[in-house]
Amino acid sequence: MTSASPDLATPGTAAGQGAAAKGAAARPRAAAKPESRLAMVRRARRINRELAEVYPYAHPELDFRDPFELLVATVLSAQTTDLRVNQTTPALFAKYPTPEDMAAAPPEELEEIIRPTGFFRAKAKSLIGLSTALRDRFGGEVPGRLEDLVTLPGVGRKTANVVLGNAYGVPGLTVDTHFGRLVRRWKWTEQEDPEKVEAEIAAIFPKSEWTMLSHRVIFHGRRICHARKPACGACPIAPLCPSYGEGETDPEKARKLLKYEKGGYPGQRLDPPADYPGKPAPPAATARA
Repeated sequence: MTSASPDLATPGTAAGQGAAAKGAAARPRAAAKPESRLAMVRRARRINRELAEVYPYAHPELDFRDPFELLVATVLSAQTTDLRVNQTTPALFAKYPTPEDMAAAPPEELEEIIRPTGFFRAKAKSLIGLSTALRDRFGGEVPGRLEDLVTLPGVGRKTANVVLGNAYGVPGLTVDTHFGRLVRRWKWTEQEDPEKVEAEIAAIFPKSEWTMLSHRVIFHGRRICHARKPACGACPIAPLCPSYGEGETDPEKARKLLKYEKGGYPGQRLDPPADYPGKPAPPAATARA
């Protein structure tokens, strides 16, 4: 990587002192001159480059084989983990593999299958509604345009961008809770509304970067820059972060906060890409409670 990581230098050594000084320089100071728009854009793009080196294998963490499976899985992922969705969808798609099948599903049966993902009644209603719309208005195919996708029940811009970026190769920003939290921590935006966040971040990066930027930021939010206790002392982009110090800065303690492959644990996909360096997640039947 091109930047020094605080957890790779030993305190007291020249390297450790240099890393500490570099990290300290990245921390906001009361008397510091406000960062210009140009400086922020340059810093943001450097963070993206750094994250590309840290997570060259970044990918969507939902298992899917086609646009319909990705659409359904993304709808199910609301208010739950991707792992829980991935443990639920094999049985779901075995019984209802197409929009036509899901549109005709008895609500009670569909609800029972997706119950582990939470909010199962509302999600079942959305799945039957979007499947019916795909059958009746789109010939049983998932459309490849955002303006069409957002007309489907239960599908907003976030879900639409996930499908477009990962099933159709159409660049899009996925503004989920991780993405919104990190871009505010990094002072790329102060917006809270997802659509406003999307618009402001889109203005910082080339369109070609949007999909992979989303994956990298979300990966970082899940693995290192957690909501309640970010692992600042193990963060490879700490020198670029204006919020450094909100979490644990001691390198050894910070390492214990790392999740998924960074902490040596399974990821969220049962069937991850071949280049994923971590362990596949266990199926529901063998998952630990």
